[in-house]
Amino acid sequence: MPRAAWFVAVTILAAPLGAAAPQAPLPAKPGGATVGREFYVPPVDEGPKIPAGFTPIFNGRDLDGWHVSRTNHHGTTPDYHIGHGLIVGTQQPRGNGGILLTDRKYRNVEVYMEIKPDWGCDSGLFLRSNEAGEAYQVMLDYLPGGNMGGIYGEGLKGVNGFGRGAENLTDEQRAERARQRNAVWQKAWKREAWNSVRARIEGEIPHITVWINDQLVTDFTDTANHAANGATDGMMAIQMHQSNEKTPRWVDGGFWRWRVIAVKELP
Repeated sequence: MPRAAWFVAVTILAAPLGAAAPQAPLPAKPGGATVGREFYVPPVDEGPKIPAGFTPIFNGRDLDGWHVSRTNHHGTTPDYHIGHGLIVGTQQPRGNGGILLTDRKYRNVEVYMEIKPDWGCDSGLFLRSNEAGEAYQVMLDYLPGGNMGGIYGEGLKGVNGFGRGAENLTDEQRAERARQRNAVWQKAWKREAWNSVRARIEGEIPHITVWINDQLVTDFTDTANHAANGATDGMMAIQMHQSNEKTPRWVDGGFWRWRVIAVKELP
């Protein structure tokens, strides 16, 4: 075999089998370590945990207590399945996402999740959602330029993402707030490892607080209750965003993984 062809063959065989998605760039201060110039070693995984006072709503065996929305605009046939005690999600068919909803509704509640997404895949945590997925969303856009931990009104009118007082902010001040939030989550994030997201929603006018790996990322109070039909409770959902060439929000072969989803209901 010519030397050039032999080199190509070795390179291909040495590539990791089943590599699904491109790797994320290193955070400013990763939880793991870079060895030499080429290898990143993730931090040691201490295994799943459920904080005191929280009750699991994913049992690790099946999707009992959950259902897929058949009316969500991101898609109605997403592939949520159980593997090795995890919820594993990807698009089905390519480009079509969707949401997995709790059967129960919640009012004032705190949610704790442990997640491991592939870089380039856009998800979200929906709070006070209806069946169609109109909800307050904690954005989990794990992709270039994405927003991790910010608030978005999914299908809602009047949610500005910055909350009370945002009407007085200049464009430069809004950009600076977004930059500060990004700096917090990027510093806290553990690349190629399990990360925790904790979100709390309470009040008739929603007050939403978000932590990533115990670091406060967002403290948001809306200007009014903009939930669909003025709801003060609703289902929770985990999302897989739709994607296309114009708006690429998912990479081919990409997955999201959830190993813990637990709640603590509040007064």
